[in-house]
Amino acid sequence: MTPINKRAGQRPEWLKVRVPGNLDALPVSHLINDLKLNTVCQEARCPNIFECWAAGTATFMILGEICTRRCTFCAVGRGVPSPVDDDEPRRVAEAVETMRVKHAVITMVNRDDMPDGGAEHVARTVAAVRERTGAAVEVLISDLEGNRDALRVVIDAHPEVLAHNIETVPRLYPAVRPVAKYQRSLDLLRWAHEAKTNGMLTKSSLMLGLGETEDEILDVARDLREAGVDIFTLGQYLAPSEKNHPVRRYYTPEEFAELGNRARALGFHHVESAPLVRSSYMAHRAVGG
Repeated sequence: MTPINKRAGQRPEWLKVRVPGNLDALPVSHLINDLKLNTVCQEARCPNIFECWAAGTATFMILGEICTRRCTFCAVGRGVPSPVDDDEPRRVAEAVETMRVKHAVITMVNRDDMPDGGAEHVARTVAAVRERTGAAVEVLISDLEGNRDALRVVIDAHPEVLAHNIETVPRLYPAVRPVAKYQRSLDLLRWAHEAKTNGMLTKSSLMLGLGETEDEILDVARDLREAGVDIFTLGQYLAPSEKNHPVRRYYTPEEFAELGNRARALGFHHVESAPLVRSSYMAHRAVGG
């Protein structure tokens, strides 16, 4: 597999998936709107939404809708974020309880405007879900600008899974994640592995199709495993708009299966690898082993 330096062209048939039904017609959609919450499932119009929600998995995005970074793959708005909503943890917990979520994924926008990167708010949200439900909790956090004390705050909330996505290979960071640093993300995952308690698992994800090579993919997989990462997911990058980083290559399901097998051989606790896999796809399966 070699990188392609032009746009990949028309989306192949295996990626032409229709969401079965109107998301806005789902009863829980009204609940999410009433509670003024964001779910990544709805925001991204994820084709896996019915499968995941039926299995009791849902992903909530906290700390607002504006990110302080300018990653070229992402559709989240960039700019000056709104003040933190102190009541948000309670509302997330209410949604988890009402939706009967068994595995709640709590993700966040980058909040480089905050001294702790939003870590305390993440920890408060985990605690609120714990107090109100018996759901397992997975947090998908930013790199917290490499703040090890902030990471400790999140770990001390005892999520079942602590995730931070590496997203792409080191060579592509300047083009894809210009404010982020590959080594900083890797260090964060290593620190989480070293500090974890109560059986917490660590997790990371890689998008394919940005212009990477097979050797670079496997090098990242080895780096993550050496950093102690337990769960690894690989999925196809799909550009949210023409303004985002272009898709350079569409990988076939067979290529994803082969890469998944090679990643499993490195010793990960759990691997998900398929074109439509996203970092929180059927997240409960990894906790169950």
